[in-house]
This record gives sequence, structure tokens and C-alpha cells, in this order.
Amino acid sequence: MKNFFVKILIFMLITSCSGEKKQKEVIVPNKAWWKEAIVYQIYPRSFKDSDGDGIGDLKGIIEKLDYIKSLGVTMVWLNPFYQSPNVDNGYDVSDYKAILPEFGTMEDFDALVKGLHERDIKFVLDVVVNHSSDQHEWFKQARSSRDNPYRDYYHWWPAEKGKPNYRYSLFDAKGDAWQYDSITNSYYLHYFAKEQPDLNWENQKVRNEVYDIMQFWADKGVDGFRLDAFQFAAKDTTFPKFPEGFEKDFIQYYAMQDGLHDYLKEMNEQVFSKYDVMSVAEGAGRNFQEAHELVDSERKELNVAYAFDAVDIAKPEGYSFSHFKEVFTKWDKEFSKKGWLSIFLSNHDQARLVSRFGNDSPEFREASSKMLNTFLLSMRGTPFLYYGDEIGMTNINFDSISQYKDVAAINGYKKAASEGADMIKFMSDLNFASRDNGRTPMQWDSSENANFTSGTPWLPVNENHKSINVFTENSNPNSILNHFKKMVKLRKEHEVLIYGDYELLAAENPDIYAYTRTLNNEKVLVLLNFTNHDSSIELTEIGAINEPLINNYSTVEVNKNNIQLKPYQAIIFKLN
Repeated sequence: MKNFFVKILIFMLITSCSGEKKQKEVIVPNKAWWKEAIVYQIYPRSFKDSDGDGIGDLKGIIEKLDYIKSLGVTMVWLNPFYQSPNVDNGYDVSDYKAILPEFGTMEDFDALVKGLHERDIKFVLDVVVNHSSDQHEWFKQARSSRDNPYRDYYHWWPAEKGKPNYRYSLFDAKGDAWQYDSITNSYYLHYFAKEQPDLNWENQKVRNEVYDIMQFWADKGVDGFRLDAFQFAAKDTTFPKFPEGFEKDFIQYYAMQDGLHDYLKEMNEQVFSKYDVMSVAEGAGRNFQEAHELVDSERKELNVAYAFDAVDIAKPEGYSFSHFKEVFTKWDKEFSKKGWLSIFLSNHDQARLVSRFGNDSPEFREASSKMLNTFLLSMRGTPFLYYGDEIGMTNINFDSISQYKDVAAINGYKKAASEGADMIKFMSDLNFASRDNGRTPMQWDSSENANFTSGTPWLPVNENHKSINVFTENSNPNSILNHFKKMVKLRKEHEVLIYGDYELLAAENPDIYAYTRTLNNEKVLVLLNFTNHDSSIELTEIGAINEPLINNYSTVEVNKNNIQLKPYQAIIFKLN
């Protein structure tokens, strides 16, 4: 009998210990490789030129594959490299299955994907199918006659019916999205430049063409698709009159129109479901509900929502820090149970990260760049990081419109001048926000043209490349670059930074962004000082603070529940 009770006691102890062990196991539901991805975006024209023509190319990227691997990133997104007249730097595609010769050949592309995969890095293709180039064979055929088989690939309005109701164009010098074409006495629609006619997604033949294009690239090993401007693809083809002034909030009238979800479900069925790929569309609708309708798994449309609410906060006059925190907190809350977000603050359509959200002065550029990268890599969601931000590249500060290459800047200038705008203010705002700021060549070292090219670069290299460059920062253990690598490594080692619950702390603090990330029994505290002065935060009931997991300064002052942060200091503590 005694032995029997001893056996029962041992059994209970084993069961108890086993149960306790299970409680401590990290349980992460709905894991996916694309949730754990760290995406590095490369603007191919500006990354590395291999042949001296002043334009970055695929072979140049291949030369830098080991550098990309050293960053720790797990996925590369390349902006378009298709055949194109380059009115909008490749976002006007004339052949979706060919490589623009200045970028290289299809063999170069195959070698690039192979090199990435050998380094365990996946590849995201930019798919531009809201519109094509007016030099695409489809459009050449469509404009040749009204009864051409390709006519319905685009949106046309016969001139004998009068001019169609006004539609706003983002890039047109007159802001008019209807372009008259004398060949067939008709107008065609272009939400962007007149050389970028919008495709008619109501036409099943157009949709089948797109799915065929995507399958072509997926069969070549592409691991993800980013759909450019796709939330605009569906249109009301009766083109009713919109309220006067609608262009001031055109997203409400252009995005997420009837039919879009049908197109995405069909795309998922025809393409995404047949390959293990990530899918993300530029834009996330007009509200949280529409964002969920794009990416909630049961809808079988897309994987990742790419919302612009936060990236649009930065203005030439500054931005509201409290609003910044509020936006990220709201989006996280809305997607805490279902769906998945991207996390980003910069891309090819934005000026430089540190110049917009940090402080690009010599005194604070390094600290604020590290702080911003810490933020991007410690939030829930898939981080999208932009080339050059890992070394703290800044805006270039052009002083004349003649220096700009971006069609949006050039046509925007013409439109502003024709309307009698304050051109001094226009140029000041353009200096801050122009897309060309984010497209200047990558700064590899301090030599002429930053070793981007042996020729004349297509866009000037920033003069500060003599001090801000990969070579200099790589040898400095305290550089922005090495902090970036450490932060990437930290995220990959701690699932709490990927899947953990997010909780905002001290929301009213005017200087510091404080939040915790919690996953089962693991909890971390993130503190980010967004100001150029010392600041402090009082925190209670957060548990014992351990040594920092990462710190962009060498020290931190902690006095019980009060933590003092230096200008743009960024710290992640592990909590007990």
C-alpha cells in the first residue's frame, strides 16, 4: 500500500511538472514564413551599376548579394525592371515578360534569383497592372481603331458623346486623367501620367493576361508579388460625375470600387494558391474593414496589408508625434486577432526616412536613424526596409526644378506654376518630400560617385557620401549599419518581436514612444525617444527590468521606475 501511494505521488509530480513545462512553451498560432520575413527594398536603378552607364542594374545587385546577406534580411523586393520607356521609372511597362536592356537580361534575372535563394533570401516581384505603358503592344493595338480586339483592354470614351466627367490624374501636368487621342477621336483614362493608360479589369481577357504574366514569373522562382496601385484597378465604367473638389480626397472615390475583391479572389485562385508566395497590394483600402477584407485569411485574397496612414504623417512643417503613436496603435489593435500588417516608413515613393521622421542634422542623424530602425524592427507586422536607410542616407536638397527627374515632381511644378501657386513654398515642400530624395544612388564608399558607378550617375550622388557610406560604417562597431544588423538579428532570435502582443504605455508622454511586446511568458519593453533632448518616463507595474537587449547609446539611466533617455535613444529591455 505504501508503494502504491509513492507511485501516485510520483505520477502527480510528473504530471504537474509536465503541465508547468507546457505552460512555458511558446505557443504561436497561425505562423507563416511571410509574417517572419524582413523585406529589403531595392530601387534597381540606384543600387549598383556594373557597366558604367550610370544606371544600376541586375548584375550590380548580384555583385552585392553578400552585402545583402550580411544585413540579415530574408526577402528582397525589387522595383520594376521590365521593358519600359521609363516615363515613370519603370512603372510604365511595355513588355511584362522582358527585361529593360539597361538593367540586363533574363539570364541576369535568373542568376539574381538563384543567388538570393542560395543565400536563403526570397524575392518579391513588383507587378504593375493597374495600368500599362502607352508603348505596350496592347495599347498600340487598342488605339489603332475602335473595333480592334484589344480596344476593351483599356477605358475609352468616344468624343462624340462630349468630354467625359472629370477624373483627377496624380501625375498629369493639368491634373486631368482623360487624354484625347485623335486616331479614333476618343479619350482614354490614365490615373497617373498620360503615358500610363489604365487597364480595363472588367475584361476577362485582361485578367487572364495578368494571371499568365504572374505565373510566368512564379515559375521562374519568384516568392512574392507586390501589386502596384491595385486598389484603383476596379472602376465604375459609366464614369458618373463626382462631387466638385473630390480630388482633395480622391482615395474615397478611386480605391476599393465594386469588383476589386472578385478580381483578387480570382487572382488568388489562379496564381497565389498554386505557389507558396507572399502577396501584398499597395494601399489597404479606405478604412479598417476594407483592409481586413483584403487580407483576412478566410477571404482568400492577399496576405499582407500595406497601409499609408502612418507614412503620410510626415510634412515639411513637421508632424504630430501623438498622432504617430495613435496611428500605429490603432492599426495594431485592429489586426491583433486577424489579418497581418506591413510595417514601413519609407519606400521609393517617399523622401528619406531620417529626413522625414528623424533628424538628419550631423548631431542627431546617427542616433535618430538607429532609433527609427529599432522601431520598424520591433513592431508587430512584416517590416519593409528601404535601401540606404540602414546607413542613414538623407535627402539630397536640390535647389532647382531642373535637377529633378521624377515625372511627379516635374509635372507637379508645371501644374503649380500654371495655377499661380506660391512657387517658393512649392519648391521648399518639394525639397522635403520629393520621391527623387529616396532614389539617389546607394553610397558604397567615399570615392567619386560613392562607387555606385564609374560613369555619370542618372541621378546625382549625395555629397555627404564622403562620410555616410557602407565602407566607413561597416568598420565602425557603433555605426548605424551595425546597429541595423544587430536589430535584425534580435528580431530573428525573439519571436516576441514578431508575434507578440503590443501594448502602448504612457500614451500621453510627449517625447517617448513606449510599448511592450508579450508572447506567452516572454515580455520586452521598447523605449524610443523621438526628440533632440533628454527625456524621462515613469513606468510602474511592468516587472523587473534586465540589461538591455539593444541600446543605441552605451549607457542608460534607470532609477527605480524612472528611466532617463538621451536624444533619440532607443532601448529594448527584457522584462521578468
